[in-house]
Amino acid sequence: MNIDDLNENFGVEGEVCFMELEGDLPFITVTNKYAEADICLYGAQITGFRPAGTTDVLWMSPYSVFEVGKAIRGGIPVCFPWFGPHAENADFPQHGFARTSMWQVLEVKTLEKGETSVALQLNNSAQTQKFWPHEFAAKMIFIIGKSLSVTLEVSNTSTHEFSYTAALHSYFNLSGVENISIEGLENTSYENQLDGKRYTQGEKLLGISEAITRHYFNTTADCVITDPYFNRNIRIGKEGSKCSTVWNPWAATCKQMSDMPNNAYETFVCLETVNNINDKIVLAPGQSHGTTAIISIE
Repeated sequence: MNIDDLNENFGVEGEVCFMELEGDLPFITVTNKYAEADICLYGAQITGFRPAGTTDVLWMSPYSVFEVGKAIRGGIPVCFPWFGPHAENADFPQHGFARTSMWQVLEVKTLEKGETSVALQLNNSAQTQKFWPHEFAAKMIFIIGKSLSVTLEVSNTSTHEFSYTAALHSYFNLSGVENISIEGLENTSYENQLDGKRYTQGEKLLGISEAITRHYFNTTADCVITDPYFNRNIRIGKEGSKCSTVWNPWAATCKQMSDMPNNAYETFVCLETVNNINDKIVLAPGQSHGTTAIISIE
């Protein structure tokens, strides 16, 4: 559908509008009594969530490339059907193909209390089967209200079992990364991707003062990012996930990334809702699994 058709079929006057924004890609803009949000159909990626009375919760790189075939840097990229590099073929796209696919609008509706629900879908195709030889139906469901709920729901529509890994790769907007602390990971085991070893976090609060890539496993706990200079706590709850990833590239790696300013690492942290390590998802024919991140301001 073109923009006019999308507005005619799914637009909600004064609340939901479809338009071409960055790079002429189609976006859904949502405005209700609780918040504003922007969702790109390319990648089914939410790029902005602005609750009333506060600055954007999600971080976007000012150098992000909005171009078909390239990933959008920031917001909440959808990693599926694998998280990180492909296990067997290094030429396959990092984090899977979902974040560089065009998703279709399935449903838009206003909920009873005034929240806005948006559902997008991606099904297997000749293009996806070049990378992953399975029949599937994926949905991204966004509920924009006082909090933001983001769900990746995957269904096995094939005649055989398959497994996948996934992540809601959330970038959070900070006053400064060295100002913040993260609560909720105390006494949790993690795999440090930077040295390949496993540890257990002893401290109650995690501070960040250097490059970090930690995959915490066997955890379903909420995490809270405390940002005193923005005078807010960001709570990240989750469902359908037993793994959480904390990532910040820091200065040296940031300088090597063309879609980030050199100092971008100072203003974001990724705290991701993940299915990986001990939490790879296995679906029999007809089964479904949902992975949900619930983001709120305190």
